[in-house]
Amino acid sequence: QVQLVESGGGLVQAGGSLRLSCVASGRTLSTYKMAWFRQAPGKEREFLAGLSRYDGSTYYADSVKGRFTSSRDNAKNTVYLQMNNLKPEDTAVYYCAADLGLGPVTRRDSAYEYWGQGTQVTVSS
Repeated sequence: QVQLVESGGGLVQAGGSLRLSCVASGRTLSTYKMAWFRQAPGKEREFLAGLSRYDGSTYYADSVKGRFTSSRDNAKNTVYLQMNNLKPEDTAVYYCAADLGLGPVTRRDSAYEYWGQGTQVTVSS
């Protein structure tokens, strides 16, 4: 079992940047496929990025491709989400998720067993 804790959220002006961190405890993150999601008020949870545990590949939703970059530091048991050129529509609670499943990275939130508590990102116009 793994516990995930996100940090790095906050209030930023449009065009600004934030870097979210997701620190894992309990097991090494390198054995998990990882993903970032977000959920805005009144909306469904949205996939943002996924990180393969096999070959380091990273996959992005079209809505954030070119602006967001995700990476993992296995030595620190941490994954990151670097968010640039933020827009007001990026305002949401951001979550990291992990799963030990053997399948590839998926955009389905139901495929991830472990979730952090979320961190709020607010982008002002």
